[in-house]
Amino acid sequence: MEFDPVEDPHEPQHSVTKSASAASNNTVIPELTLLLTGDRNSIEIGTKNILLDHDDQTNVEQFSAKLYDLCGRHISVINMLGLPNIDRVPLNQGIHAFLLLVPYGQHNSHYKSRVQWLEKTFGRGFLSYLMTVVTHESNEKCEGALADLKANSSFAEKRYHTCTRTMTDEKEIVSLLEKIDVMVSENNDQSYSRLTCVQNKDQKEHLDHNSYKEESVGTEEEIDISTEVTSGPSETKGKGTVDVEKEIETLLSRLHLQDKLQQKLSPADFLKIGPPVKPSNDTCEQELAYTFLQKLLALDYRARHILVKQESPEVSHPQSAPVSDSTDTDDSDSDEFFNTDEDSDQSKQTHAHPMDVQMAVFHCSDSFLKQDMIKKLSQCQYALPLLVPDPVTMDIECPLWTLRQIIKTWKVTEIKDKDTITMKSMPICKAETPMVSFFRLGSLSQSKSHLMNSLINDTHSTFFHRNCKGSTKSRHLMDGVAEIAWYFPAGNPNDSFTDCIAFCNLHGDALTTEKQREILIDKSSVNVVFVPTLTRTQKNTAVLSALHKSTKPLIILVADKDCGGVEKKPGKYIVGLKERSQSDVAEELKMIIKKTLSGPHTSFQLESMSKVSGVRVDEDDPVCQKGKSAAMKILNLLQGMDISKIKDNFLPCQGNLWHEWCRIKKELYHLQGNIEKEKSQKEQALTQIRQEQCSVSHTELMKSFTESLLSLPSTDKEYFLKWMQILIDALSTDDLASILQRYDEKWSEVLALKRKHEKSPLLDSKQNELEQISKELQSATFGLEHIFREMGQIYEAHKSQKKQTHNRQTDWSKYPELAADLMISGHPMELMDGDAGYAPLTWISSVLEEVIRKLGDQTVFVLSVLGVQSSGKSTMLNAMFGLQFAVSAGRCTKGAFMQLIKVSEEIRNDLKFDYFLVVDTEGLRALELASNTTTHHDNELSTFVVGLGNMTLINIFGENPAEMQDVLQIVVQAFMRMKKVKLSPSCVFVHQNVSDIGAAEKNMDGKRRLQEKLDDMTQLAAKEEQCDVKCFSDVIAFDVQKDVKYFSHLWQGSPPMAPPNPRYSENVQELKHIILSKASQSSGITLSYFKSKIQDLWNALMNEQFVFSFKNTLEIAVYRKLEVQYATWTWTLRSNMLTIENQLYTRIENGKLDRVENSYLFTEMSKTFEKIKKDMNLYFEDKRDKDMLVQWRGRFEQKIKEFHEEQVKGVKKTLDEVIQQKKACKELDDKKTDFENKLLQKSKELAHRLKDKAKEEELKSQFNTVWGELVRELSAGIKPIEDINLEEDHKRVLNELGFEWGLIKGCKDSNRYQVLSKLGHYSDYVNQKTQRDLSEERHQSHESKKENKYTGKQGTNVFKRAFNYFKQKITIVPTTQQKGNRDFSHEQHEQIRSFISQVEQQSLEEIQTKPVATRGCRSTYLLEMAQNVQTKVTDFESQKPYTLRKEFTVDLSLYVFDRAGRWLSQSHETYRKNNDALTYLESKKDQCYSIFRSFWKGNSSAVVFGEMICENLKVSAVQAVCNKTAIDLAGEMRCSFPAFSGNRLNLEKHVLKSLAEKEDFKSFITYIRDPRSQAENFIKDEVHKYMFREQSHKAQNILKKNVDDISELVSQALFTATQEVKTQKGGTDMWMAQFSSVLKDKLTLDTISCQNFRDINNFDFLKEEIEKGLVPIKTEMSRLSLDKMKDFRLQPDQILIDQLCRCCWVTCPFCGAVCTNTLEDHSPDDHNVPFHRSASVKGWHYRNTVEMSVNFCTTNVSSDNSFYPDGVSEVSVPFKQYRTAGPRFANWRITPDESKLTYWTWFLCRFQQELENYYGRKFKGRGKIPSQWRTHTKQQAIESLDESYSE
Repeated sequence: MEFDPVEDPHEPQHSVTKSASAASNNTVIPELTLLLTGDRNSIEIGTKNILLDHDDQTNVEQFSAKLYDLCGRHISVINMLGLPNIDRVPLNQGIHAFLLLVPYGQHNSHYKSRVQWLEKTFGRGFLSYLMTVVTHESNEKCEGALADLKANSSFAEKRYHTCTRTMTDEKEIVSLLEKIDVMVSENNDQSYSRLTCVQNKDQKEHLDHNSYKEESVGTEEEIDISTEVTSGPSETKGKGTVDVEKEIETLLSRLHLQDKLQQKLSPADFLKIGPPVKPSNDTCEQELAYTFLQKLLALDYRARHILVKQESPEVSHPQSAPVSDSTDTDDSDSDEFFNTDEDSDQSKQTHAHPMDVQMAVFHCSDSFLKQDMIKKLSQCQYALPLLVPDPVTMDIECPLWTLRQIIKTWKVTEIKDKDTITMKSMPICKAETPMVSFFRLGSLSQSKSHLMNSLINDTHSTFFHRNCKGSTKSRHLMDGVAEIAWYFPAGNPNDSFTDCIAFCNLHGDALTTEKQREILIDKSSVNVVFVPTLTRTQKNTAVLSALHKSTKPLIILVADKDCGGVEKKPGKYIVGLKERSQSDVAEELKMIIKKTLSGPHTSFQLESMSKVSGVRVDEDDPVCQKGKSAAMKILNLLQGMDISKIKDNFLPCQGNLWHEWCRIKKELYHLQGNIEKEKSQKEQALTQIRQEQCSVSHTELMKSFTESLLSLPSTDKEYFLKWMQILIDALSTDDLASILQRYDEKWSEVLALKRKHEKSPLLDSKQNELEQISKELQSATFGLEHIFREMGQIYEAHKSQKKQTHNRQTDWSKYPELAADLMISGHPMELMDGDAGYAPLTWISSVLEEVIRKLGDQTVFVLSVLGVQSSGKSTMLNAMFGLQFAVSAGRCTKGAFMQLIKVSEEIRNDLKFDYFLVVDTEGLRALELASNTTTHHDNELSTFVVGLGNMTLINIFGENPAEMQDVLQIVVQAFMRMKKVKLSPSCVFVHQNVSDIGAAEKNMDGKRRLQEKLDDMTQLAAKEEQCDVKCFSDVIAFDVQKDVKYFSHLWQGSPPMAPPNPRYSENVQELKHIILSKASQSSGITLSYFKSKIQDLWNALMNEQFVFSFKNTLEIAVYRKLEVQYATWTWTLRSNMLTIENQLYTRIENGKLDRVENSYLFTEMSKTFEKIKKDMNLYFEDKRDKDMLVQWRGRFEQKIKEFHEEQVKGVKKTLDEVIQQKKACKELDDKKTDFENKLLQKSKELAHRLKDKAKEEELKSQFNTVWGELVRELSAGIKPIEDINLEEDHKRVLNELGFEWGLIKGCKDSNRYQVLSKLGHYSDYVNQKTQRDLSEERHQSHESKKENKYTGKQGTNVFKRAFNYFKQKITIVPTTQQKGNRDFSHEQHEQIRSFISQVEQQSLEEIQTKPVATRGCRSTYLLEMAQNVQTKVTDFESQKPYTLRKEFTVDLSLYVFDRAGRWLSQSHETYRKNNDALTYLESKKDQCYSIFRSFWKGNSSAVVFGEMICENLKVSAVQAVCNKTAIDLAGEMRCSFPAFSGNRLNLEKHVLKSLAEKEDFKSFITYIRDPRSQAENFIKDEVHKYMFREQSHKAQNILKKNVDDISELVSQALFTATQEVKTQKGGTDMWMAQFSSVLKDKLTLDTISCQNFRDINNFDFLKEEIEKGLVPIKTEMSRLSLDKMKDFRLQPDQILIDQLCRCCWVTCPFCGAVCTNTLEDHSPDDHNVPFHRSASVKGWHYRNTVEMSVNFCTTNVSSDNSFYPDGVSEVSVPFKQYRTAGPRFANWRITPDESKLTYWTWFLCRFQQELENYYGRKFKGRGKIPSQWRTHTKQQAIESLDESYSE
């Protein structure tokens, strides 16, 4: 479609909506041409942006489609945002408006710099065409922007507009266009063209030329005076500003920084784990800037002279000389040699000047990276930028902000009567020092910078000069830059100066940088000027005259004079340079400077630069000022306050309250006496402290600090935190310096006294003074980390109260999120409070949870560092990764800090994790801890960080193994502990401060000695840790050749003026390579695992028995999930096997199967088993938990295999028994056919005989008469099987064993035997043995041995045994002894209870091997059982110091009979049912009557046969439906019912819940005494509730579905059988065979004889009759009650019991808590339970008292108490060593745990009276229940289960 131009000029412009793209096809002159300039970040360029929807640099040819659609005008929009290529500005066309886009917040500074740039580029005339647009976020208001801009003279208010950054609001754009139209109208519709630009620039250059009539030739000191090629200011002026900017643009492009002037580099770009820094000779020019920064951040001062590899022939290198290819004669060669023409090199581009690289990076960095960069330059002893011209606007800037973080320490020597040395430490910005400024007027051959280096440090190039490596003739960014450096004396006699002095160097010709020159002259204490000559004709005369008239000292260095220093007048010196050595000049200068500064002089302070007019200070940026004002608001609170009081007044939560809390918390692991009472008191004290912390947490400082963090935007927040750190450091440095000096002096005195090897009061006094200074130092140490620590304590205090404060003064719940944001951005976070020696676990966990929420559960590699104090750990980490750990003396790391560092994309594919998490720690053997428990503290710290780390760096200072001995022993012990708790970190040893690391032989010897020392320490630690290892490599994978690294000295010389040793930086990179190499072999750990690991390690550390106390929470969680999965796998196998068993059972009953082979069962299960194996493989290969799951993989694979085999074995055994029963019934089965034929025949004959003769009501009596005769006839000679009477049999058997009838009847009537295993005590059954009894037993034992010796037989004489047995029974026990039975120990009661359980289990196992179901019950079985009980009682008594009364033997026998009675009855009934002919015949009576009645009615054989089949199906269908429903219901509940869908632990939780809800003490006792029995009862109850109440509709649906399935199956069988018979023309026998064949796996069909029905020939009729008969059966089955299921073979509750209770049921030897491992045999893993309970639950009490023990196991094992492991032992065992008390204790893992399950404290209080009655003890004295427990409610008890038993 062609575009139709707008014809009517009066038509409203906005009504036109034609396509602008079409317009662009015609040659149309734009109505408006707009040029956008300014900051690229000022707008969001995108498709929805109306003004600019493209990112191209020019767009002249096309018109803006969106603007055309908006207003119907042809508007061309040219994008020149950022730093554009000026040549591409299309001035030929003409610009109607320059739109200057500046972002709100930075509008003023951006406006100034951009307008200056535009003016220099286009001339001042462009201002008439300038429209200023301030952009803002949609939620911002540009308040104050207009007022700020009005302060600029070039600003016009009417040409001002505000707009959102997205520029999507049509109203805003229309308003802007209207203002542009007004401006164009005021310009008489003229546009700004190239001609206008040239005229404006010519005029400007003419003015510039008049200002500088005289121009110097040459640049600064790098240029030889004789060289004609220059690039100094004069040439630059000649070239013009545009050329200079092109050169800068080219430089930035060569360094790949062209976009970074606008989009600055930030610390985040470098705070990443990347590959080691490349060697200098492997760096290309594009990587030069990044390599410079990486090397600088790694403290490698050689970053300033990086060699660039030759990649392009266009780039020349100073070290490479061109080689001539000429093949002329020798003469021509000579001529060429003497030819000075350098044309061959002129086309080549020299490499970038090192200082250009440094300054380019500086200009392209944001303020935070500049700060880091300057700090590293300072550490490298390089000069720092003081005055920096902007490369675009040429404004002079003082980077005061970048210098703020530099803190320097030096020693001042005051020369009086006696030299006094004072240490000073302060931020360099606040230091008031003399300043000596150096200028150059004109060009000289001598190097000013080189000479300055001689004054400061003659071995190091503080200032870059022409002789430095990498220097070139051309540079672009250094002219006009003023650099500053300081000389810091060390307090030595050979110091060049006695106090700190600043030296300032103005680069370039000072004549051309007037502004900088004047500033420095004004600020200097001494001015030093370099001039080529002093003749008056020189242009520098005016400058020198002014300096000469000034009162400030002046030193003029003249290049053409050879005189020494001459003082022309006071303070005015001339020094000649001609033909003099630099060292002589330097020494002379030192003398003059010392002399001039010895008198009155002005001082210079960096902070004063903020008041210099005409200089832009970076701190003046609004965002920086905003951060500063927020920080100053807080710091103003601290002004004038004693530094040591600040923490007490403003950070009260972390002081005495927190330290007291930590002390009490640690005491919880060392309780004594009445430990639960003591523990309860201490817990209340902890709660009270937390409440006090809450009450004092609202200090003004914390309120302001957290409000700032919450309210400030991210950038402002960063400035705020930096300012806080800067201002706090400035606040405390002076005080810290004086305290440290006193500490150093006092420590020296103590050492001197210790060297005398004598104890003296003076030594004790000095040590006490040292301790006081140490405490003072701790109080005066105040940093940002203390404020974050306070946040943590406020959070923990409020969190512990479990309710958020209503006080709006603090929003503590948001603190973790704030800390997480900082941690993600690279801030170190405190992991362990070094002052309190404790880890704030709640705070750390919450912070890490927030990090996980923000980043996801990322995988991290944890690198921890250990070493002695001040061994350079933090410095090494900072140099390796560019971190910011504290390194200055007096502010060394205290405790442990962690820092998160992202892995860069460059190496991400080589590693299996996303982040490094670096843990830096305080030094071992810290001086300030020397008088405290240093070793214990160091052991804790070492174990903690070694356990946390995937790798630990062991940092050792020096090479002497003797000095390392203590540290090595601590480290080795830590690694040994990790081995024992299945953690396997790696380690690398780093020897720092090694003098000669190049000597290979020396290194080998050092490694050998280290290996020997490690092995020695391993053997020592092995004894303490009770571990069988011989060498260090047995503890951890360690290769002394690869895992030991030697480091050079950090400093190249003596501090404070020594630069870092370059070799040290190389060593750091080599170590980084080793770390990355080892890390590439690790999968790391998730942040969630790291979080739980912190908790686990710290909780274990608090207990002395670390190895036994360590509990890997995440590992437990992973194992619990594995248990759930294991339960799913086993259920899949079990349910499949149940289905197979059901099918085969039906076949056997149908007579279709008489043998089951294992191979068949395995084949049937193979598909399911293979799927399970595949699922297991996928589960164990899961990337997330693979490393943790691998330890259990083999065991669980084996367990699944065993389970599979056991299922097959169990089913085969069951089916074999069915087959055996079937075979045992063969005699009766053989008769059944004959019986049925006779019954049918007799019924048929009787029916025909009575047909039409008898009435229907007479039929029954007639049939009964005939039936009785028939039964007698058929059963003649067959003896009926009698029922058994177990009650009478029990009594008879016991009487046969010699027990009196009265005793038997009394025991039977009391019913006490029924609860024998659940009795509270067994005192009434016990007689204590007399001393005579014991002597006779010993004699009897001796005689028995003698007899055996001579007879060769085992065992005692039968008569002697009988005699002694009855003797014991008739012995009269004294009353005192009977009374003493009340003191029968708890352990002895438990032994009897355990004995009862063992006898019960063994007796049941034995009786169930008897063939009762196939041969019937025999009285001999009961006699054997009773005799077995009697024998076991006798054996049990022989080993105890007491006897058991006859009542016990009778009760135990009755108890065993009772438990076996049900099984015997059911089995005998099965036998009788299957083998008794009379029973069988009676079962057929109803069926025969039905057939008889049918024949009597005249029904055909088909009708009667159909009725018989339906009657048969009615029974078998119900049985099949119920059995299938049982399996399905069990499966449904197993998957969806919460109690059954998890692991063993989950079942335990629900069992306990149900007990609490019932509040039935008897059920509790059942659970306590027989937990499995109670679990089975729970399963039965829950299945019953599910089926009949809670989910009855779901159960009925399952039943209905199975009814439908069976009905469908029967219909299919009918159809198949009928069709087959009709096809094959078969008879009734064939039809029945086909019908049974289809149903053989699903329905059990009794044999139906077809002999009397062979006359049937209409099988369709038969089919119809059967279908008709099935209708009422289906109807009846659809109404089938679930109650009916209990009559059949499979029960859902029993299926679930088999599935869920096949696990470990071992109980804790102390409290009876049940091991919750899902595996029945989980060896070698210990028994464990998440939460134990009070020992009183199981009846524990204090020996020889009635006082119950209320202590929890987990409290006991952390206390200093002891216990008696059995009832007779007189030797107690400390609870902390409970594993040594015997086998029952050895395989239990009971970890100290301060928490208690509220459930069991509620239980004790709720059932106190019942427990006292049950056990015959009292909760009093030491066993008194703590009052706090009585506050727990049932609801809280149940809720505690959900909180504590979560999977």
